[in-house]
Amino acid sequence: MNDSLDKIFVRDLLIRGILGVNPDERTNRQDILVNFTMWVDTRAAGKSDNIGDSVNYKTITKAIIKHIERSKPYLIERLVADLVQVCFDTNPRVQAVEMSVEKPTALRFARSVGVTIYREREG
Repeated sequence: MNDSLDKIFVRDLLIRGILGVNPDERTNRQDILVNFTMWVDTRAAGKSDNIGDSVNYKTITKAIIKHIERSKPYLIERLVADLVQVCFDTNPRVQAVEMSVEKPTALRFARSVGVTIYREREG
């Protein structure tokens, strides 16, 4: 990604949702841990001190929570890709996203299992 862009990040966003292929995962909500970084140009917001010139991380986080609570994907790969698209759709200033989605209770002897992807805005 372009070195002239800045990073806005959200860490350890914990949401309950339906995710997985096993029968109990299709009916019982489980913890889903989300971490993401968005590459944006923050210079206009830094100069104006106006939220309208920024990427509002609260707005994007609410859209991510809403998506997780409503969608019921089978695969973590699908969910993480969808969440990157939520970031792009929510604010045109977002130029790239690194998104991690984890299922903390997926494996008995592991703290967590997850997928991390990096995507740049197309066009």
